[in-house]
Amino acid sequence: MAIKHFKPTSPSRRYYDTQDFDGLSKKRPEKGLTESQSSTGGRNHHGRITSRFRGGGHKQNYRVIDWRRDKVGVPGTIKALEYDPNRSARIALVYYADGEKSYILAPDGLNAGDKVLASKNADVKPGNCMRLRDLPLGTVIHNIELKIGKGAQLVRSAGTAAQLMAKDGDYAQVRLPSGEVRLVHLNCRATVGQVSNPQHARVTLGKAGRTRWLGKRPHNRGTTMNPVDHPMGGGEGRTSGGRHPCSPWGQLSKGKKTRTNKTTTKFIVRSRKKK
Repeated sequence: MAIKHFKPTSPSRRYYDTQDFDGLSKKRPEKGLTESQSSTGGRNHHGRITSRFRGGGHKQNYRVIDWRRDKVGVPGTIKALEYDPNRSARIALVYYADGEKSYILAPDGLNAGDKVLASKNADVKPGNCMRLRDLPLGTVIHNIELKIGKGAQLVRSAGTAAQLMAKDGDYAQVRLPSGEVRLVHLNCRATVGQVSNPQHARVTLGKAGRTRWLGKRPHNRGTTMNPVDHPMGGGEGRTSGGRHPCSPWGQLSKGKKTRTNKTTTKFIVRSRKKK
């Protein structure tokens, strides 16, 4: 799908880029595969704001995606490619031979009418799903499981792809989009191909209202506030706060380790931070 540009008929149109959505179904999503979802506005079950600058946005229904791909040996036909407001990638509606329907994450190059299959004997082509032990080395994959049978957790955003690098014992080495090389069990499933909609990164919102459609409210910086409202507020003229960057409650913003699960460090063969 190409990026659609507009003539600068207004200040917002000057930088307004979107996608043309060619090839996507214009019908409503499959009713049995959707669920209603309500906007939290960044509030928890007590009604208190725990994530600031959220609220509003267009009403959305959730599309139930088949992350497990456990219809092993049952061939399916792609009925349509659809837009999903809950994710950056496109989704595909699959009609299986036994009459069941499901949504899957659409890989790049998949079209309506194509066949998909989850099986150890499936062809290595986009949309087919199989265990890592059944894939040849060098295969470009996405939708990767981390725990056997749990469903895909890695490489699900638009345009991303990983690569199967090696197999050693019960584990495979997978190079992720970040550059990290990680051990994944050979019985975990993955889907062949790159995730659809690689042009997503080229979209320019162009105006503030389009951000509000996504449920994001204006984000005001601490340095623009008064000292009573933020530790970095105040000062004569424009300043950077006069102290280390922090939250309104004094929590330092930089230097804190964000990776807390040390038990999975043994599965990282090469860190994404190493050049």
